[in-house]
Formats: sequence, C-alpha cells, structure tokens
Amino acid sequence: MSELTHIVKQMIQDKKDVVRSIFFGFLAGITAVGLFAANGYLISQAALEPPLYVLIAMVAVVKIGSFIRALSRYAERYYSHRATFTMLSNLRVYFYEKIEQIGPALFQKHRSGDLLSRIVGDVESLQNFFLRVLYPPIVMALVFLSTMIFVSFYSMAIVLCLLVGLLLTAVIIPAWFSKRQKKASSQILEERSRLSIDVAEWFYGFRELTIHQKRKEKEQDLVSSSNRYIKEQEQAGIQSISYQSINMAVSLLVSWLVLAVGAFLVASGELNGLFLAMLVMISFIVFEQLVPMALFPIHYEESERAASRLYSVADNKQLTQARLVKQDQDLNLNEGKAPSVHLKDISFAFVGDSRNTLSDISVSFPAGSKTAIVGPSGSGKSTLLKLILKQYEAKGEIFFGTTPLKQLDQEMLWEKAKVILQENHFFYGTVKDNLLLSDPNLTEDQLQQLLIDVQLPYLKLNDLVLEKGQNLSGGEKQRLAMARALAKKGQLWLLDEPTSSLDSSTEQCLYDLFFNQAKEDTVILVSHRFVGLEKMDQIIVIDQGRLVEVGSYSKLMRSKGYFYQLKQIEDSILQ
Repeated sequence: MSELTHIVKQMIQDKKDVVRSIFFGFLAGITAVGLFAANGYLISQAALEPPLYVLIAMVAVVKIGSFIRALSRYAERYYSHRATFTMLSNLRVYFYEKIEQIGPALFQKHRSGDLLSRIVGDVESLQNFFLRVLYPPIVMALVFLSTMIFVSFYSMAIVLCLLVGLLLTAVIIPAWFSKRQKKASSQILEERSRLSIDVAEWFYGFRELTIHQKRKEKEQDLVSSSNRYIKEQEQAGIQSISYQSINMAVSLLVSWLVLAVGAFLVASGELNGLFLAMLVMISFIVFEQLVPMALFPIHYEESERAASRLYSVADNKQLTQARLVKQDQDLNLNEGKAPSVHLKDISFAFVGDSRNTLSDISVSFPAGSKTAIVGPSGSGKSTLLKLILKQYEAKGEIFFGTTPLKQLDQEMLWEKAKVILQENHFFYGTVKDNLLLSDPNLTEDQLQQLLIDVQLPYLKLNDLVLEKGQNLSGGEKQRLAMARALAKKGQLWLLDEPTSSLDSSTEQCLYDLFFNQAKEDTVILVSHRFVGLEKMDQIIVIDQGRLVEVGSYSKLMRSKGYFYQLKQIEDSILQ
C-alpha cells in the first residue's frame, strides 16, 4: 500500500485534472439518477392524464438531463484519461531518474528482461489505478449518498434496501473477490516477467543458439512461457466476467427488493403510488455506479503488485548516497588537477554470490601516478575499476583525496573520468556521431586527427557504424574507444584492457600516444599483458580477489614473487 501512496503523490502533481474527473463523474452520475427519476415520475404522471404542459415540461427536463449527462460523461472521460496519461509520463520520468543513478548495480539484482517487464509493462498496468481504483469509489460514494438523501424524503425503508445493496455490491462481494484475486494478479505479472526474460535471452543469444543447434529447444521454452502467460490472462478474464455477473445479479435482486418493498408500502398507504416507478427506476440506475466496483479487486491487486515491483527496482541503498554532496570536495578536477584515489579495506560480492570478488583491498593511487593492475582472469581487476567509478557499492572506504566516494556526485565523477571498459558501446550512426559523445564542440579536422592518432586513418567521419558497432572489428572498436577517451576532458584515466584486441605494433603506438597525453594525469590501467609496464610508477598484483604484491616493475622483478612468475610465463609463451 505504501508504494501506491507514491503513485498518488505522482498524480497530485496535476491535481486539477483529478478534481475535474471526480466533479464531472459525479455530475454525470447524479444527472443519470435524476434523469431516470424524472422518467419514472413521467410514466406515472402520464397514466393519470395530466395537463399537456406538465408532460411537455417533464419531457424537456428529460431532454436537458440527457444532454448534461452525455457532456459530463465525455468531460469525465477526457479529464480522467488525461490525468492517467500525465501520471504515466511522470512515473516514467521518475523511475528513469531513480534507476539512472544506480545504473549497472541494477543488473546484480534483476535480469534485463525482468527490468524491461517492470519498467514498461508494470508502468502500463498502473494506468488502471486512477481509472479503475482511485476515483470510481469516490464518485460512487458521492452519487450514492446524494441519492439516499433524496430517497429518504419518500421512504426510509427504500433507503435501507439501497444501503443493503451498497454494502453487498461495493464492500462484501468485492472483499470476497479480493481474497481470491491476490494469487491470480501475482501470477500474471510473474508470467509476464518470465516471458520478457525468455524473449530477451532469445534475441541476445540467437547467434549462439543457432551455432550450437539449440534454437528449437529455446523456441519451445519461449512458446511454453507464452502459453502460460496467455492461460493466466484467460483465467483472469473468466474471473473478471464472473465477478461482474455476480455483482450485477445482486444489484438486480436489490432492485426487485425495492419493487417489492415499494409495492407493500403503496398497498399499506405509507407511500404514494405515483412515486413507485420513480424509486424503482432510481434503484436500477444507481447500481450502475457500482459496476466498476466489481473489477475493483482485480485492478487494485494488479496496481499494488505492479507498484511494488517497480519500487523494488528503485529501492536501492545507493539511491540514498547518490548526489549527496556537491561542495567541500577536494577533487579539484574543475581546476585541472589530477586526483588521488585511496582504497581502504575494500570487499565486494555480487548479489546472490556467496564468494567475495574482492577481499580486504587497501591501496593508494597518488595524484598524477601511473598504476597497472595485473593478475589472472577473474581476479577482480575490472570490478575494482567499477567500484572506483561508483557503479557498485562495496564494504570499506574509497577516497578521492580526503573526500569519501560515497559523498561525491556520481555524474560529476563520470564527467571528469576518461574511461575505456572491456565492452564499449557504439551507437547506430556515423563515426563522427560516436566521437562527438566525448566533446560535441570538436571540429572535423580535430576528429580526423583523432582517427589518425589511434591508427584508424582509413575511416571517414561519415562512415556508417551499426548498432553496437557490429560492422567494426574488435581492434577497431578499441581504437575508437581510445579516440573517445583522448577527446574527453579529465585528469583520471580508467582503462580496462584497452589494447587486448590489437597487434603488438599497434599496441605499442597507442601506448606511446597514451603516455604522451597523460603525463600529468592519474592513470589506472588493468591489463593481462605486461608490455609497457616498465613505465608504470607502481604495479598492483591481484589474485582471487586479494592483494598479492605492490611495487614498481623493477622492484617486483627483483623480489621474484608472483608478478615475476607471471612475467616468466608470458615470456615463455611469446618465445
């Protein structure tokens, strides 16, 4: 319920449409009651052959009431749907702003298909919250209260009958439906999530499935997920129709009860027979306002579940730490100074993983220093860079200068860092479009020089780049990523295997370019290769998530420890 409270707060941002929806909904409902009351009274009066002007006046009232009802219903639909679409828009923006702050940490807890299902499907499910859950009970209560006040002038017994009908159709039966509906609503959302996960895996892994001849098996899994989802929807639809039918049957029984009680009152002389048809007609129309209550449990459970799933995505401890402090930071990046980075007792494990990826790492990267992080695959080197980028949250402390990383603005840190990861994304467009991500003010001459500097002189700025750089080789992607890093402003370099797909000659040229560009900057380089490490100020050796050795190249070689052994293995392979 607390999650739905957040949804209400989002709707209150545009409360004018909410108020208008309720007002016109009430006006349409009470006009319908008045219209049917006038029709019933007109039927009774016509049987008594009144003067013609009385009938003309009554017909005119009915006509005017019909116009008012139609216009009010249109206005109610217009403003309620506009309020809903505004709410959905606000929700999408709100959740994007939330998850944008935690980024990659989301994928520790949620699979990509599940995330898509939550952020797209669950937001769409919430469109029924206002239209079917929030304001219909308000309109129903107002119309019913007004109707019972009017009917009380004629018969309290009829009021009691209507009140019994209200309790049955608006409270007791929906509450009973609600208990039966909880499991069904949960199953629909879960099956939709599973289907989204299977579809995402199908598209991501289509090539591998085809190569390993497992596509048919995955197709069967996908069809099974789809069939389960369809089956859950069918069952929900059957339940929905049955609930409406039961509710309508009860309301008709109440109308028959009103007719029976009214006839008894007329026979006993306690009610003028002229008003019997009017009261029966009122009982018919007033219960139309209760029709939405039949589906209230379904939409309420669906909305509550969808809101809970959405807020479980955004409810992350990192949100409370993002963008906390934007002053008193001694990074001095805005002044063109390289930062120092200090790690103290850092430990980290992925969500659901019983083993630590990193354990008790304490190391410093002095301002302007050049540091290489080496070690076997899976030792936690890339994870260490991501912790410095504030993509994950770890136990221990990370400092930029004397300022804790937790107190730094994430976007400011990213803005001032030059980053090359193992997997670099390239957008559909041109080479120029992808290079301008770093600095949109670069001229074509500067961009062309960047391509020459990273050994890509044969590429033209207008050459097409497909989605994810599918038409580029691994080496071309790494060199384009290096060009983007060179073009970006900043004094902190975080490089994760930036030359792993390059030949030795090209790799040496890029390292020469890199060291020339980063003379005064703080550089942290992750590498499996030991080429060029002689130029590093310090080398950090990690194995199985633990710090093994720290020192300069010459020091580590003299000590003949773990780094020395790795270097010997590499030399023997290259010979």
